Amino acid sequence: MFPTRSVRLRQALSRATTVALIAAMSVAVLGTSGCKWFRKDKYYGQDESQRPLEFPPAFDAAEADRSANAAAGSVSRSSLTAAGTQARALGFTVAGDRASVFAKVGEALAATPGLTVASRAQLLGAYDVDYQGQKFLVRVSESGNGSQVSAVDPRGVPADNDAASKLIASLKATLGGN
Repeated sequence: MFPTRSVRLRQALSRATTVALIAAMSVAVLGTSGCKWFRKDKYYGQDESQRPLEFPPAFDAAEADRSANAAAGSVSRSSLTAAGTQARALGFTVAGDRASVFAKVGEALAATPGLTVASRAQLLGAYDVDYQGQKFLVRVSESGNGSQVSAVDPRGVPADNDAASKLIASLKATLGGN
């Protein structure tokens, strides 16, 4: 009885040893062959184009919701169509080239009571003015049949306040615009 048990035991031990030896060899081969499971990569030491995507440290779901809500409240071009039609009424055309009209607008602005010219940029054709507590730009630009004079707010969209409309009406009367 003992001899059959020892034969079975030796056979069981040799099978277990063989399986363990095969498993150990497989792990060794995979570990040395470059399998990423067994190797630590230093992603942040690589070139930026080779790094995996990463999120900023402060990024979380609540912050993403806040950014989405902030973007939803922003001004779009389509929401400014009403302001654009009103601004066309604020602008007018004067016969003459841009440089001469810019000079005439400057003289008219200097003669306007209660108006302060903060700065002027002849290359841009713009005067930064403060009139009746409102700050906006008076812009002179080339037009097909003369020069266009208009009021623009600090965001770059047509100004739609009362001070701008009063000033444009005054400039139109002074310069004889259409």
